[in-house]
Amino acid sequence: MEMYLPILFVASLLFSYSHGSVLDFCVADFSLPDGPAGYSCKKPAKVTVNDFVYSALGIAGDTNNLIKAKVTPAFAAQFPGVNGLGLSMARLDLAVDGVVPIHTHPGGSEILFVVEGTICAGFISSSANTVYFKTLYKGDVMVFPQGLLHFQFNSGNKPALAIVSFSSPSPGLQITDFALFANNLPSAWWRR
Repeated sequence: MEMYLPILFVASLLFSYSHGSVLDFCVADFSLPDGPAGYSCKKPAKVTVNDFVYSALGIAGDTNNLIKAKVTPAFAAQFPGVNGLGLSMARLDLAVDGVVPIHTHPGGSEILFVVEGTICAGFISSSANTVYFKTLYKGDVMVFPQGLLHFQFNSGNKPALAIVSFSSPSPGLQITDFALFANNLPSAWWRR
């Protein structure tokens, strides 16, 4: 029996590789539906250099809104070249008093790099509900583990800018306030 274990191990490794790992890349084909594994791959003959370049992160986001914040994503839905690569980015603009409310990314971890300004950021552990937060300054980096509640707000007196990276081309977003108070669960259930 022990001699079969190495064979089973090697076989499981061979079968665990995805089709995407055989390809150099898998540029998102937006003409086909998005599925649980991401977008289908564009035929290589239709791929261009423009699929691997995204310029929107160089444009300041409009923070003239209720939360005084704007996130400009470079996820697979906007940037087809990151499809299947296990990463993506976003630009975070925070006006003075701007806030990104408590939220989670169920599909990926996040790392935030402060380019300008001062940002207070933190996350809440799932085991002991411990809050880990710190005021970040230009050049500081903070990581937010996948699926944990976290937040950012501008704690300075001038606009702040951060670049955010994710460990997924489609990290997802669930804003806690909306999940709790803007869902379709009947109000009568809450009164029980």
